[in-house]
Amino acid sequence: MNSQEISRRAFFGKAALAATGIALVSVPTFGMPAYIKRLGKPNSLFNGVQIGAITYSWRSLPGSAEDILKYCIDCNVSAIELMGPTAELFAGAPEAPPRPNMTPAANGQRPELTPEQKAAQAEHMAKMAEWRAKVPMDKFIQLRKMYNDAGVSIYAFKPSALGVNNTDIEADYAFRAAKALGANQANIELPTDPAQTKRLGDIAARNKVYVGYHGHTQQTPTWWDVALGQSKYNAMNFDMGHYVAAGFDPLPLIETKHEHIVSMHVKDRKSKENGGANLPWGQGDTPITAALELMRARKYKFPATIELEYEIPAGSDAVKETAKCVEYARKALGA
Repeated sequence: MNSQEISRRAFFGKAALAATGIALVSVPTFGMPAYIKRLGKPNSLFNGVQIGAITYSWRSLPGSAEDILKYCIDCNVSAIELMGPTAELFAGAPEAPPRPNMTPAANGQRPELTPEQKAAQAEHMAKMAEWRAKVPMDKFIQLRKMYNDAGVSIYAFKPSALGVNNTDIEADYAFRAAKALGANQANIELPTDPAQTKRLGDIAARNKVYVGYHGHTQQTPTWWDVALGQSKYNAMNFDMGHYVAAGFDPLPLIETKHEHIVSMHVKDRKSKENGGANLPWGQGDTPITAALELMRARKYKFPATIELEYEIPAGSDAVKETAKCVEYARKALGA
């Protein structure tokens, strides 16, 4: 084959990719596994353990659907927990008002919203409720296909539609949208009111999509038990890093409650007695490698979700740091 024919084929290959609507991404090949060079698609399924990422990890960067897909490819992430705004804006949702600066003051307290900010947020919530009640699922299905064609699956959806102030119609929308995206779960922080977990569990059951309840340092070995007893579709979006910072060993919990875990957030925090700091992987007290090895040995099928929360070093960015976490997991799993 002559060089002119090779160039012609390369051109048409790139044109075919562009026609799918997915931006071409320049992926460096140095040090990349052979399958990345060969297929040009991410693969973070390592020895049977699916490593994913929550798109909150890239909150410091632009967050359109196309942006997020590019980050996945750059990080070698083939499965994600998708935050709500990315999917909802892709589907035509009303744009939110500018986010207020909620940086804590020197005393650690977050600033109060002004009356104008509160009014703008209330108006946006009303617009979103109206939009969610009517939006068809076509654009969510389109988003799923765009990601799947690029080698990325969506296993969880986390919209702000499952709170106590959201209607049943909005909650139902959250599970329908999750299903349209290909996810088996819609996630939210665990409510303190058992009536709310009962309400969400019932709506989740009608849609046959799990609601994964997430927590921070309020997590304990029995923290989810009431919700888990209310519905088989009430489940755990366990955060092992926060659990360590709360003073507990996550490995026994993973073993005893793995059937209820639909996804697990992974971060490296110091233990409670060591101050609880959030650190780059390998520098904290969270037994990340042991947990991943346990998942591999027991063939647990829930994904391990990278949640990037440590301070990004100077000269780096959220994409580079997430890629480091993926590589840490790959080595831990012997892939």
